[in-house]
Amino acid sequence: MNLESFSKEALLHQAAQAGAVACGVAPCQPVSAETRSTFCRWIDSGCHATMDYMTRYPDLRMNPDGLLPGARSVISFAFPYYHPSAPGNSDVIFARYSLGDDYHDVIRARLTPVAAWIASACAAETRICVDTAPIFERYWAQQAGIGFCGLNGLIIVPGIGSWVLLGEILTTAVIPPDAPSLQSCGECRRCIEACPGQAIRPDRTVDARRCRSFLTIESRDTHLPADVSLGRRIYGCDICQEVCPWNATPAVTTIKEFFPRPEILSLTRRDILGMDQERFSLIFRKSAIKRAKLTGLHRNTLPR
Repeated sequence: MNLESFSKEALLHQAAQAGAVACGVAPCQPVSAETRSTFCRWIDSGCHATMDYMTRYPDLRMNPDGLLPGARSVISFAFPYYHPSAPGNSDVIFARYSLGDDYHDVIRARLTPVAAWIASACAAETRICVDTAPIFERYWAQQAGIGFCGLNGLIIVPGIGSWVLLGEILTTAVIPPDAPSLQSCGECRRCIEACPGQAIRPDRTVDARRCRSFLTIESRDTHLPADVSLGRRIYGCDICQEVCPWNATPAVTTIKEFFPRPEILSLTRRDILGMDQERFSLIFRKSAIKRAKLTGLHRNTLPR
């Protein structure tokens, strides 16, 4: 490592330049036995629903060294996406994270120069991960000290809240680690009580079979369960974040790619039900909403 060109302060500066509001480092090593056990119970109980990809590459999930052989450090970043102009009109509501460009592309693009700087400064190898890789992002965020895992399973960054998206850089460089976050939600149970599907479990995991986000985004079923009423929330669900005290004064994003698109905010239920594939592809180009596909969005929008 070239200590003259690399320092923790320089890393934080690079993170801030990329738009991150928090950055921390953890040593790359196997995840804790508790994390392994919790994940295995979650899978064994069927809480992953039809997300079969969650069962793949278990060895990589348990030890990110397999994602980058020789990795010695995991650098975790939190990017804010809250914008006060959301959620839009009174007819339909999309989850806030989906109102701008697809965060996978945005975060990867913003971390690319950071990874290049690390590679140059430390003569090290790097790999960027943005939740499409089999890595426990929230675990590493907590280990890197940038936030703690709330009861709803989301990372809460003190002073910022949970309206953040995560990204990681694995590197073969040995970087001094930060202390893991030891904070907790205490006795607050607002998210558990407010969850419309009662999907939040005591171990800070979510039963996808009951989660409105899974049902409106990931599920490919032709019809939603008979007992599920979506109301205006036709893509995702932010209720557990909206009631969280840590989000009372959320940090407003300055990342322009995350600013809500007017063409999405202005959509009505009638617009969506009359939308064909061509229009869908045009409106949601470079949008995470494409994940639901046109058939899923129509299903979610139909009156029940």
